[in-house]
Amino acid sequence: MALKGINAYKKGNLKQDVASADPHKITLMLMQGALDRLAYGKGCIERKDFEGKAEHLSRAAAILMNLRDTLDREVGGEFSENLYSLYEYMISRITDANIQNDLNIMDEVINLLLPIKTAWAGIPEDAKQQAYEAQRQKRQAVV
Repeated sequence: MALKGINAYKKGNLKQDVASADPHKITLMLMQGALDRLAYGKGCIERKDFEGKAEHLSRAAAILMNLRDTLDREVGGEFSENLYSLYEYMISRITDANIQNDLNIMDEVINLLLPIKTAWAGIPEDAKQQAYEAQRQKRQAVV
């Protein structure tokens, strides 16, 4: 019973974090969420909880699809195209891991996503501000 209260508290904090987060922080939260779901999925495979595994891996894949689909491939050029392809590959590998119950495949996906998250977290504040300003100007030019 106490666990439900803790989970409700976490969900409330998550909603508050998302409401006050900038796009950079939201992307970082999504990446961490995908990594968390992959870790939970691994635990489910080890416990032979296949229903839980399917749920967690499905959520991890959905997060990666969201990250993939929000890439601005027009602005990002070759870098965005490469990242798009990498997300596609990770989604495919999550599907493989789900079907095969393969922890090694899950480790592969974690090892691909973790450096992206680490690099994203390391973006300097001034670079983030420049990107936000460029996006704001781009939106104003469209209106």
